[in-house]
Amino acid sequence: MPAALFANMKDYLNKIRELLDQVENNSTSVQMDSVERNFDALELPEILCQIVDFLQPQLLPYEAVIYWHLFRHSVASQGTQHVRVSVNRLCSGVVTSSRSQQSTTLSPTAVREALQGLESKGVVRKAGDTNREGTLYFVALPEEIAICAEKMKAAEISRAQPTPVDEKREVDFYNVAENRLRVFERDGYKCYRCGKQLTRFSATLDHIQPVSQGGDNSYSNLVTCCLHDNSRRGNRPIMNPLKNEA
Repeated sequence: MPAALFANMKDYLNKIRELLDQVENNSTSVQMDSVERNFDALELPEILCQIVDFLQPQLLPYEAVIYWHLFRHSVASQGTQHVRVSVNRLCSGVVTSSRSQQSTTLSPTAVREALQGLESKGVVRKAGDTNREGTLYFVALPEEIAICAEKMKAAEISRAQPTPVDEKREVDFYNVAENRLRVFERDGYKCYRCGKQLTRFSATLDHIQPVSQGGDNSYSNLVTCCLHDNSRRGNRPIMNPLKNEA
């Protein structure tokens, strides 16, 4: 085969390889973009709560810190669930080693085991090839992780259940702070006896029928009173006059 013809064929083959590489890269990019989520800043607090409540308790310590590292460099900072990292990069600056409080370097074995643990639990997965910058990983969120789904569903059902009524709290308008305010507001923050205008800090409650005589802490058995008149009355029923009023 003439040398010139061989050189031309070689050029054609190289161009074909370049075109195939471009097609592969474009298809990978399209495939990633098709499943990519756009994260709103308002979503992050909810996602963080879900991670702490439903995912972190199921991870080993090194798995948890590496997941948080991956999350920080993907979803939190880039708004994407993909991040490329290498074992060597994860060995340093991620967490202090439990074997030595003086070292901030993990062993490659510890990092590999943590990544394998995360993969086996469906928390991260390889999403591309490995190059000099490391391996491309997809960082899953709790709603996408099977080990979290059941717990999240149970929590949602629990939240949907009606909150039991605390009957004692509902009827106690003397000891429960928010209930006391309802009595003050009903009376316009004025002392029932002298008419003095009070505030939430100076108002007190007085029982119409004293507790010692069978009265309770119900809404209808309480009135707003200034401290002075409250202390003078003692345990006499409201209809009984004070000594200087007799």
